[in-house]
Amino acid sequence: MSSKIISVLICLFIFHLLAAGSVAGCKIEVYEIKNGDFSVKITNYGARIISVFLPDKNGKIDDVVLGYDSVKEYINETRYFGALLGRVVNRIGGAQFTLNGTLYKLVPNEGNNTIHGGPKGFSFVIWKVSEYVQDGPCPHITLTYHSTDGEEGFPGDVLVSVTYALKDPYKLSVEFKAKSLNKATPINLSHHPYWNLRGHNSGDVLSQVVQIYASHITPVDEQLIPTGEISPVKNTPYDFLKPRKVGSRIDEVQIGYDRNYVLDSNKKMKPVAIVYDKKSGRVMDIQATAPCVHFYTANWIINVKGGKGGFVYQPRSALSLETQGYPDAVNHPNFPSTIVNPRKTYAHSVLYTFSIKK
Repeated sequence: MSSKIISVLICLFIFHLLAAGSVAGCKIEVYEIKNGDFSVKITNYGARIISVFLPDKNGKIDDVVLGYDSVKEYINETRYFGALLGRVVNRIGGAQFTLNGTLYKLVPNEGNNTIHGGPKGFSFVIWKVSEYVQDGPCPHITLTYHSTDGEEGFPGDVLVSVTYALKDPYKLSVEFKAKSLNKATPINLSHHPYWNLRGHNSGDVLSQVVQIYASHITPVDEQLIPTGEISPVKNTPYDFLKPRKVGSRIDEVQIGYDRNYVLDSNKKMKPVAIVYDKKSGRVMDIQATAPCVHFYTANWIINVKGGKGGFVYQPRSALSLETQGYPDAVNHPNFPSTIVNPRKTYAHSVLYTFSIKK
């Protein structure tokens, strides 16, 4: 039997174990944290947010993130619905970087580049639940993962954790932490909820109003790899410094928005963006400690069948605002570094505050 056939059989065996919900004794589960009529569901597969239920201005409860009905459908899907992204979010050009004189070659999973940590990044592993409080005064869940030296080509062992917590009134806190154990390594964590404040099955988000507190973006080449420039958004379709509808200039940016914004504030916890849907009255205010946010309008969500309730998702049916460090910083010395040295800790906090505007 050829080595290629053996490799295929091993991959199929692992996939069937995942589909059965268990790998090496770790079971894929769904956990809910709840505070009255505000609830969030998380799975330990990829530390993903799979639902966020909120009331609208009429008291109607809707799920405002895209996803699937079954956790099995998240296994190996390529759109990162609700997923935690790492070891390095966004793209790394050429799937390689040099650190302390050593060239590290990563596993490419988008052409010649690596995106969101590689084909088996943090979005596609089973996390351990270390703490879980479903309700009460502080509902929360903490998930952990040990990323080993050489995983997807990255150097060093890293201990990672994420805590999702509900806080009154209608606040979702996300705390990312990672400790480099033995080698310097890039760490840049984020997550990828696809938000539609009108409801996951309500169609496009073009009429929803967005404000992004950023005067600059990092331009990209034809492969969406940063060029190293930092350019102003003024007088361009990327200018969301004042609130405006997502669809007001989206047709001027090819298939839709897919850019990293450099946030203006130098405060530790800084304003990132506000999203408002007039029909439902829902408002989402985002603050974070990260220096950037990636704005994406679900451009590649094309005829995604098997969405919740059998709904078919289409382009522009949601938006993502992924707070993060500078993308591809490992290959751009002029960008702030994302390298974490041995025994040092990376931390990144995000706070979503939901409200109603009647």
